[in-house]
Amino acid sequence: MTTNRFYLEIDSSIMASFTECSGPSIQVEKEIYHEGGVNNQQRVFLGHTTFSDITLKRGITDDQSFFNWLCEIFDEEQSTTRCNVNILVFNQAGDIMQSWTLIGAIPTAWKASDFQADGSTVAIEELTMSYEGLSIGQDAGGGNRTIRNEKQFFPSS
Repeated sequence: MTTNRFYLEIDSSIMASFTECSGPSIQVEKEIYHEGGVNNQQRVFLGHTTFSDITLKRGITDDQSFFNWLCEIFDEEQSTTRCNVNILVFNQAGDIMQSWTLIGAIPTAWKASDFQADGSTVAIEELTMSYEGLSIGQDAGGGNRTIRNEKQFFPSS
């Protein structure tokens, strides 16, 4: 598996391919306690989970769907700004090797690269997303717009 064939899936269709993606990560807070008289062990108690933001980078195209998605958060009429977003990683044969589902994802930043008249580099668009959960599998077909359930959680599919 290589790291150069990955795509973003929203509403069950592939929306874009990217040249760079910051890897998803999970960090679990922990507290360590040392019991009196027990010198060869420690107790580890787990706390809250933190999910890192994901930043996707690609060459600028005429597709403005990511910028428009970010603008939805400023529209009081919109209630569908969050999505379960799939990042699909393909092998050289074109098979899905892994799918990261960002649960309840919402765009938190969009950026275009600096423009220089005398430059020769490709103009890059960046999209940063925050999310509330992560699921890893090998399937496509997710990435649907979503709302919170009665317990105020986002469904994972």
